[in-house]
Amino acid sequence: MSKSYFKNTIKMTSKERIKTVLEHKNADTIAMDFGATTVTGMHCKVIEELRRYYGLEYRPVKISEPYQMLGHIEDDLARIIGFDCIGISGEENMFGIRQENWKEVRMPWGQTVQLPGAFHLTEKDQSLYVYPQGDQTVEPSGVLPHSGYFFNGIERQEGEMLDSEPNPEDNLEEFGIIGGHQLQYWETALTRVADSGKAIIANFGGMSLGDVALLPGMNQKKPKGLRRISDWYMATVLYPDFVKAIFDRQTDIALYNLDQLNRRVGHLVDIAYICGTDFGTQNSQFCSPETFRDIYLPYYRKMNDWIHRNTNWKTFKHSCGAILPLMEGIIEAGFDIINPVQINAKDMDPRVLKANYGKDITFWGGGVDTQKVLPYGTKDEIRDQIYELCNIFGRDGGFVFSSVHNVQANVPVENVVTMLETINEIRRG
Repeated sequence: MSKSYFKNTIKMTSKERIKTVLEHKNADTIAMDFGATTVTGMHCKVIEELRRYYGLEYRPVKISEPYQMLGHIEDDLARIIGFDCIGISGEENMFGIRQENWKEVRMPWGQTVQLPGAFHLTEKDQSLYVYPQGDQTVEPSGVLPHSGYFFNGIERQEGEMLDSEPNPEDNLEEFGIIGGHQLQYWETALTRVADSGKAIIANFGGMSLGDVALLPGMNQKKPKGLRRISDWYMATVLYPDFVKAIFDRQTDIALYNLDQLNRRVGHLVDIAYICGTDFGTQNSQFCSPETFRDIYLPYYRKMNDWIHRNTNWKTFKHSCGAILPLMEGIIEAGFDIINPVQINAKDMDPRVLKANYGKDITFWGGGVDTQKVLPYGTKDEIRDQIYELCNIFGRDGGFVFSSVHNVQANVPVENVVTMLETINEIRRG
């Protein structure tokens, strides 16, 4: 890899490095993230295997995000990986269960992990079921299928979409005004990492705008409204005013909460994770550019504009898939970062992306393909792709290395080690 664009650069801290590349300037080396968000993490099985590979003390992996069974990367392994970011999420996980009072649980694939104390599992037909807010008196909201490695959300919508005119308020149950206890949580959590030297990413929540991972309301005991994914996508066509009414109210709540958070902890945050709504499939998009501009863009723009007027934060947008036709709209909406940069989806050519949009948005991810190359490639194929992609994306800043989405459970540990050794070889020059 050519290092000319890193030449004569003074050694930076991780925070300085991230801030520099987000300003589309060359840093001292490639910036890197693993584990700071729910879309740049590693499955708990991979983390345990990495700990074993590097000869670290055995510790049951603590589950940072149970929906995808992502694991917390502890300090000893973090020093080996060498990433530049720390992520902080809310005190409750995707199932509305507080991340506390940890207990050891043996998972079906044979690994013992740490899960929150109120994370209750029941077994039926060889599958495991989890309950919203840990309440086993209501229907389960998630299922870990037999031979699976992460949970699926369970749709619990009552009735059909067309039974009656949908009520926007029913889809706002989980979007509430932030309270004093929550503000104290964020202050404590962010203060704890303030002197780490890393860039801090905060996932405050409440800004998802139609994220189908959250739509079923897995944290709600008896969710109201449209909670069936197929109905939601139909509603964007049949009831666009209904969808806009939800987004309008959700955005107002989000802006109030952002103001409260900024007053309390704004100085402790570098990046705000805004939204994980996917707009791309492997070969196409979930909506047209016109629909994106009509239904989604105005609300994203309102939140991004507020953040950029009132804070120094950069904003992070996740979307998988073939989103090239939507890139101009995503940039116009005010996002600073796009992730995961799914380079093997249709038309997602790294050279085209960097040439056309590299001055306007930071590519966070896209460092190695997680569908084919990382799980199935040879050592040379993994190394060659990482070198090539860092050469393309790394010039003139605007790039943070991570894999294309989370590292999944059955990726051979030797391949993960090859990825980590390669990127750190590049970073050392």
